[in-house]
Amino acid sequence: MNLKLIVAIAAIAAAPAGAQAQKPGGAKVTKADAQKVVQMISADKTKTQTYCDMAKLGDEIEQADQKKDNKKVDELAQKLDAMSKQLGPEYLALIDSLQGIDPNSKDADDIGAMLDGLDKLCAK
Repeated sequence: MNLKLIVAIAAIAAAPAGAQAQKPGGAKVTKADAQKVVQMISADKTKTQTYCDMAKLGDEIEQADQKKDNKKVDELAQKLDAMSKQLGPEYLALIDSLQGIDPNSKDADDIGAMLDGLDKLCAK
């Protein structure tokens, strides 16, 4: 999943869950936060599989959105939201924080590159 897709999906799916997991004071996401989440997910086979399943759902959401199938988008977004909770509060906080990041910034590029590392685990 690319960073822009993650942020878009987060806006749909993770916002209610992420509201509980925000960093105090609305602190912005850092590369260290992203690295911690990537390490946490990649070290746990169950979480890695969940992340990969979420990536597939993200692709399905994107396709349903292109077809303007809002019912399917909502249905898949609910599944994605439930799955995202399985990745832990750190993941939810990261995704929530990404909603406020400029997708064209260097930080967004760096964090996107870290998340791409997780995508490579899905290709196995």
